[in-house]
Amino acid sequence: MGIVQIVVVILILGLLVKPVGTYLYCVFSNEPNRTDRVFGGIERGIFKLGGVNEKTGMSWKKYAVSLLATNIVLVAFGYLVLRLQGGLPANPNGTGQMEATLSFNTVISFITNTNLQHYSGETGLSYFSQMAVITMMMFTSAASGFAVAIAFVRGITGRKSVGNFFQDFVKAHTRIFIPVALVGMLVLVALHVPQTLKPTLEMTTLEGQTQQVAIGPVASLEVIKHLGTNGGGFMGANSAHPFENPSPLSNVFEILLMWTLPASLPYTYGLFAKNKRQGWVIFSAMMTLFLLLLSLNYFSEMQGNPAINKLGIDASQGSMEGKEVRFGVAQSSLFTTVTTAATTGSVDNMHDTLTPLGQITPLALMMLNNVFGGKGVGLINMLMYAMLGVFLCGLMVGRTPEFLGRKLEAREMKLIALAILIHPFIILAPTAAAFLTDLGKGAISNPGYHGVTQVLYEYVSSAANNGSGFEGLADNTSFWNITTGVVMLLGRYVSIIAMMAVAGSMLKKKPVPETIGTFRTDNGLFTGILIGTVLIIGALTFLPVVVAGPVAEYLTLR
Repeated sequence: MGIVQIVVVILILGLLVKPVGTYLYCVFSNEPNRTDRVFGGIERGIFKLGGVNEKTGMSWKKYAVSLLATNIVLVAFGYLVLRLQGGLPANPNGTGQMEATLSFNTVISFITNTNLQHYSGETGLSYFSQMAVITMMMFTSAASGFAVAIAFVRGITGRKSVGNFFQDFVKAHTRIFIPVALVGMLVLVALHVPQTLKPTLEMTTLEGQTQQVAIGPVASLEVIKHLGTNGGGFMGANSAHPFENPSPLSNVFEILLMWTLPASLPYTYGLFAKNKRQGWVIFSAMMTLFLLLLSLNYFSEMQGNPAINKLGIDASQGSMEGKEVRFGVAQSSLFTTVTTAATTGSVDNMHDTLTPLGQITPLALMMLNNVFGGKGVGLINMLMYAMLGVFLCGLMVGRTPEFLGRKLEAREMKLIALAILIHPFIILAPTAAAFLTDLGKGAISNPGYHGVTQVLYEYVSSAANNGSGFEGLADNTSFWNITTGVVMLLGRYVSIIAMMAVAGSMLKKKPVPETIGTFRTDNGLFTGILIGTVLIIGALTFLPVVVAGPVAEYLTLR
């Protein structure tokens, strides 16, 4: 039955990919379509108010600068609110200001679409901060990532320009995130997720004691945290909390919320490229990698913990440590795989309690740059690997490589190499530094090989802008707040700027005619080459540290 549950959710996703991908193309193709009748007037009013000429295209540099400038303003606003929240309205529980380094980490986390939380949501923030900073940044960071992905696709498919950042930024809000979030919030409320501004509830326990139960505007945050592949959570227990995720039905709904848009973007890319098979090749490679790692996690968790099995305890339900009984192993494994494949970071089970081989799945998905990725991240990274695969094949046959009718030359490959190499560097370097200092080692709650994984996971999650964590790590210290904050910044913006530069470079190239010697990138052979490229790069950069953590722990338990 567990496998049936997983298959049904994947089939539903498959049915959504084409219509959603087509809608995304209508939104961002900037060609007249029926959606203009609904949203055009609102958008024109916003552009007029902001003094934006949405019909003017930008160079890749101006596009990147516009993105950075917008994000800097939002960071400054968010930091001030968190530092002053104790004296701001909508604070019925009297929550005080947030500490300086934690405020830095939090605003960087949410503007980079990471949503790594070194605080407990229901006690660390006021309602105003939850809405004005956290929920606001969940919209704006997702819209920023979506805009960059579309700009990159325009560049490599030979459009007139990469587009206008402000037009893409506004359209992502008005035509995608806000309307879907409104409907999704109502669905979650119908599934018994709270949405209120009342203070905590005082309940009487069975023992006759009183207990404060946190509530608040949960549904509105919950829907955009998944739709925008943000992660985070209103409650400290995240989507394992019954107020955030009360039932198996809400669990499936949240999985589809965070998975549908990233899975549909390859189809949108195929429409931009005027060759749908290009999009299906990317989607097939993503899904193959996803299924391989999902299988590893599911079957590892179903085998249970060898140390517990030796005690003669019934292991027929698999390893239930850290999992909610209402979800079981199947939905927990699917959620774990989707949340790290789609760089969401939301969790419905404790990743710190995964079996050793089960831990490899979330780690590998983030190390491989998220596979499906969040708002465009996965598509950009997969296209980056596709270009690298074409280049390597060109070297082997002694031919100048071409991608979508344009030559790949030294400039593009240097930028792609930078984007690929920065990822392992900002993971492995701070991981090593953490083990060289008492500030880093002091946070480890489980010594030995599992402790290695705790530290590694924190930096992998930060670099991949995922945000999930091995919550056994005591990470709310100045050392972890600052180091992970820097890693999140580098993980987000270095690759964005590098790939925007690639898009700008490809845009300037003249198309070359297809010949009998042109290497095709829209068939099954290239799907295999793309998967092989991703796995080889991942193994070369991360296999040793994975062996030192989860693999060594598995061998020890055996």
